[in-house]
Amino acid sequence: MTAHEAKLAGGVAVITGSGSGIGAGLARRAGALGMTVVLADINLAAAEAVAAEIVSAGGAAEAICVDVSRPDALDRLADMVFDRHGSVRLLVNNAGIETLGFAWEIPAARWETTLNVNLHGVIHGVRAFVPHMLASGAECWLANLASVGAFGMMPTQSAYMLTKHAVQSFSESLFLEMQVKGAPIHVSSIIPGTVKTGIFSVAAGAGEPDEGARYRKTMREMMAAYGMDLDEACRRILEQVAEGRFWVSTHPEMTAQMIEGRIAFLRAQADPSMTDETRALLG
Repeated sequence: MTAHEAKLAGGVAVITGSGSGIGAGLARRAGALGMTVVLADINLAAAEAVAAEIVSAGGAAEAICVDVSRPDALDRLADMVFDRHGSVRLLVNNAGIETLGFAWEIPAARWETTLNVNLHGVIHGVRAFVPHMLASGAECWLANLASVGAFGMMPTQSAYMLTKHAVQSFSESLFLEMQVKGAPIHVSSIIPGTVKTGIFSVAAGAGEPDEGARYRKTMREMMAAYGMDLDEACRRILEQVAEGRFWVSTHPEMTAQMIEGRIAFLRAQADPSMTDETRALLG
C-alpha cells in the first residue's frame, strides 16, 4: 500500500458495475486496501459473489442491485449509502457495456441501453453522489471509466466509442467544476487499455445485430492473447486514483499513442481512416 492509498483505508468505496470485469477487480483491490466496499451491479448474484470474496479475504463489503441506466436508482443508492455509512471516500462510475455492429444495424433498444449505461450512468452517478460528498467537506476521490477508445475511432464500435469520448469530455469539465467550487474532490478519468475481462463475452452481446457476434469473437481472442492481467490493471488504477491524478492509465504508452494520433488527425483535419491492422481485424 502506498502512502496515497493509505488515505483511502477505512473509508467507503462505491463502485458501479462491480459484479464483473474492471469493477470487480477494483472492488477487490479497494477491499484489500481496507475500504468498506459497496458493490452496485444490475446482476446482484455476481456482485454478491465478489463481495463474498472480499469478506473471505478479511475485508468488508456489501452488494446492492442497481440499474445505473435509471437516474432514480442512483439517487436511491446515494441516499442509502450515506444514510448507512455517513460518507463516501471513493466513487467509481465504472458500469459499462460494449456494443458491436454497424451503427444503423444496432437495434434501438441496444442503442438506448448502451447510452444509458455507459454515459448516463456516469453522469447521474455524479449528480446523485456529489452533493453529499460536497456537504461532507471531506477529501474524496471520484473516478469515471473512459477508455483509450476515447481518443480514437473504430468501425463497428461506434456506440461504445462515442460514449467513451463523452465520458472523457464530461470528466474534464467536472475536474474544472471542482476547482471553481474549491472542492476537496479529486476527479480522475480512468483510461484502460486492453485488459482481460469478459466485456466481449457472448452473453454480453445480447441484443446486438448478428454480425456483431463475429467482431465480438475477434476482439475476445485478441484480449485473451494480449490483455493485461485484471488484478495488475486494477492495482495500477487505484494507485493512480489515490495519488489524485486526472489521467489514470493502465497502458501509458498506448494512451500516449492514441492521443498523439488524435492530435495529428485534428491538426490535419483529415478524413477518418483505418490502419491496415484494423482492416485485417474486421476481415
